[in-house]
Amino acid sequence: MKADRLGRFLPGVAAMAMAIAALGGCSGSPAINPADDGGIGLSPNDWPSYGRTAGEQHYSPLEQINTGTVDKLGLAWSFDLPAAHSLSQPIEADGIVYTATGHSYLRAFEATTGKLLWEYDSKAAEKSGTKLRQGYGSRGIAYWGGMVYLPTHDGRLIALNGKTGAVMWTAMTTEPTDNRFITGAPRVFDGRVIIGHGGADGGGARGYVTCYDAKTGKQLWRFFLVPGNPAVDHDETTQIAARTWKGEWWKEGGGGTAWNSMIYDPELKRFYIGSGNGYPYNHALRSPGGGDNLFLASIVAVDAATGKYIWHYQINPGEQWDYKTTQDITMATLSIDGKPRKVLMQAPTNGFFYVLDRTTGKLISAEPYTKVTWASRIDLKSGRPVENPGARYHEYGKLFEMWPSITGGHSWLPQSYSPKTGLVYLPVLERGMIIGDQGVDLTKEKRSTQPENISAGMGITGDFQPKLKEGKKAFLKAWDPVTQKARWTVALPGDWPGGTMATAGDLVFQGRIDNRFAAYDAAKGTLLWAFNTESPVVAPPITYSVNGKQYVTVITGSGGAGGGYFGEGTKPFNIDYRTTPRRVLTFAIGGKEKLPATPPPTPPIAPSDPDFVPNAAVALRGNIMYHAACGICHGGRGLASGTAPDLRASSVPAQKEAFDAILRDGALVPQGMPRFEDMSDADREAVRQYLRTIGQELPKK
Repeated sequence: MKADRLGRFLPGVAAMAMAIAALGGCSGSPAINPADDGGIGLSPNDWPSYGRTAGEQHYSPLEQINTGTVDKLGLAWSFDLPAAHSLSQPIEADGIVYTATGHSYLRAFEATTGKLLWEYDSKAAEKSGTKLRQGYGSRGIAYWGGMVYLPTHDGRLIALNGKTGAVMWTAMTTEPTDNRFITGAPRVFDGRVIIGHGGADGGGARGYVTCYDAKTGKQLWRFFLVPGNPAVDHDETTQIAARTWKGEWWKEGGGGTAWNSMIYDPELKRFYIGSGNGYPYNHALRSPGGGDNLFLASIVAVDAATGKYIWHYQINPGEQWDYKTTQDITMATLSIDGKPRKVLMQAPTNGFFYVLDRTTGKLISAEPYTKVTWASRIDLKSGRPVENPGARYHEYGKLFEMWPSITGGHSWLPQSYSPKTGLVYLPVLERGMIIGDQGVDLTKEKRSTQPENISAGMGITGDFQPKLKEGKKAFLKAWDPVTQKARWTVALPGDWPGGTMATAGDLVFQGRIDNRFAAYDAAKGTLLWAFNTESPVVAPPITYSVNGKQYVTVITGSGGAGGGYFGEGTKPFNIDYRTTPRRVLTFAIGGKEKLPATPPPTPPIAPSDPDFVPNAAVALRGNIMYHAACGICHGGRGLASGTAPDLRASSVPAQKEAFDAILRDGALVPQGMPRFEDMSDADREAVRQYLRTIGQELPKK
């Protein structure tokens, strides 16, 4: 019962659990764009970092696999993974594929055969303590100079020898007792490695990124995304941004964590950092008296050598909707009004697609890519949104139907960009929610009070999975960033679309929740190839070439918020944490391998519980405690969708001794299940009663 980024349980607290060769075609190797190289000697054959290049286009110049040959694509090798988090992107360099799954468990494979070369267990679950109650697991890793860079949930950044797995150095990027944890991939270019962290939604976290020497692990600089206490903190951000905050925000941390989007500009020698939402969510509670609250929900440019501030652009001044710029930032040169412009492109969670001049930070254009109700448009002159009446729910005094919801119009799963087509391939979410602070007493809304209030600490209330007539939808959209319109759209099953990859073979690859890994025509959106993976595919794929042969690798399995608290849309696909396969799959032209036989999924049935006695009052309190502490991983309303076991069907809640051993004593910490030793006996028993109650509502057989 693990609370993620949207809530955690602390003593007396119930916080709301509210991105080489033209093999078989042309001769020679595709040219390397110096602006994409980033000082790593990048070969077109490799995929050594999260977005492959410094500009993070998630694009490969390889074209052996193309629109004319993709129908001959077959499985070259596979590797079965244990039941653990697998929503993670692999990397490849020098003929070795690296994966980080679970809580930072690293494996190295021979890229052509899948032979396991070495593995490394960071023991992050055991070292994380209460931090284990947040985050789902590793999203990615990086390679540079013969070393693999592995971030861990407990806050370490570890550099390992890429050939042997030997630890070269370790840096502690957070404090053991703070609320910060790491799930995102590090970025490493020009001998520097940069890493951020999560933790804003649990409170107490002030977001920052840290830059280290990639060879030695020596800290070079740290940039804070929100100001600290002006009386004691004299860093650059506090000096610049504190005047945009009111009250004593630093007591709750402020938020603004940078847990995913960080890219390097090798031409301008800058890092661009995307920051997260504020804590508490409610602007009136977080910053009474108003203010833009810089640098929440912003893209910030900093000097790569010094970490000094250059410019910022804020998508949501006075952020209060869990909107953020932690989605992928993509760098490109576009022809706009007949002139080449060096741009940054992003589809953040607020539903607008932004194109910025990366030299100045000036807004070029912004248009909605999904349904948006909180704003009517983005004013191009001021760069600020024109908010709709009611969006400022504290001033409105009523509940507001907000689109996109807090899951955003685009999750962290990456978009890709093809310089051949000029299109961005965007995994789009379309879902709404009801939000407000009606009936919430902000004077009592602190993390240390009101455990009965499921939204305690956030300053909000509402329905985060309402039954709205438009429903919940997912799409793959080919977005033209110049015209700011969709060139083509593909409706996808479920409501949790996978990350995308574009190639010079005029293909777009994307996994699907219905056990398909698919390739589409990049120009037209036509489905050209699909493979039955016997497991959901949400993680982003990569492609690379070894010995003149192009391969595509992806990791299967559900996970993240789409498989936890917001996983209701995956219900038709019967994704089960214990039995759904998780595999590393690698494809090549002419691949002939077969997957092991997988039993068909079976719907959950009620566990045997002959001693169960209904108690509605206790179950109601357990419902509240469950959703505060457990629902983000084990599923809202008890519906798990692959991120953690479905506790409705578990026999453990019927056994008090076993339940206490796991929840109170931490018997399953090594498997990623945190302990809740600070939960009272009464609260723990209430959670057990709730789980037994909903378990008996399942079919008996």
